[in-house]
Amino acid sequence: MNNTLPIKQTARWQDYLELCKPKVVALLMMTALIGMLLASESIPAWHILLFGNIGIALCAASAAVINHIVDKKIDLVMARTHNRPIAQGRVEHQQAIIFAAVLGLLGMCILVWLVNALTAWLTLASLIGYAVIYTLLLKRATPQNIVIGGLAGAAPPLLGWCAVAGEIHANALLLVLIIFAWTPPHFWALALHRRAEYATANIPMLPVTHGEHYTKLHILLYTLLLIIITVFPFLTGMAGLIYLASALLLGGRFIYWCYQLFNEENKKAAINTFKFSITYLMLLFSALLIDHYTG
Repeated sequence: MNNTLPIKQTARWQDYLELCKPKVVALLMMTALIGMLLASESIPAWHILLFGNIGIALCAASAAVINHIVDKKIDLVMARTHNRPIAQGRVEHQQAIIFAAVLGLLGMCILVWLVNALTAWLTLASLIGYAVIYTLLLKRATPQNIVIGGLAGAAPPLLGWCAVAGEIHANALLLVLIIFAWTPPHFWALALHRRAEYATANIPMLPVTHGEHYTKLHILLYTLLLIIITVFPFLTGMAGLIYLASALLLGGRFIYWCYQLFNEENKKAAINTFKFSITYLMLLFSALLIDHYTG
């Protein structure tokens, strides 16, 4: 990868949108929205749905921008990220910092004034957890970075629940636990696919520090743990049979992709596992929602 200094270019609105990682934020907001809908027997008040989601989304986007700022040097040496706006100089550091600050402050103001303080402070803690603790510290310090730092990315359903209920409920924490267990196999599958790039960037992802077989084994173990945890909503009475059947079927499919990882002939198994993990989470939370309103 050519990591020479990029030629300065003029920023476009698309560059600022890319800094916000809209696809990642969209997945987070889906889980936050479902957390909101699960927190009430009926449809929550429209202003909570609207302003809660806007506030959480703005703070998540702010954390994403900070991630771009901190990871500039890493982004330049990885094929997946080398064309990012800050890495290529289309958006300067100062502009990005101001943009992140505006997004974060606006999101916090909306949550404090139009939702509730608990949601605001939990969202701020999540922002700091991802942007500072994970991106700035853990990512470069330990191969367990994504396990420890994954808690921040698991917070959105709790944030959504708190926006509606105004309290931290055990069922909301169970949703967090599901995403927390899902995060390692999700990211390690991508890390397997991009192992050489992470090694070049000197990022201690698990496939780089412990090898591919060790990583594949841990993806399988965490997936098994995930499947066990996804049964808890049924066991606690949070969800019914519709959800349970969906969770077991989706878990079985996840295990299939874990098996494919050990098949050396399937060169696309890692990236396909990563892609399926996203579909898995969307369908699992959708099943929770369907079960909640129809079960």
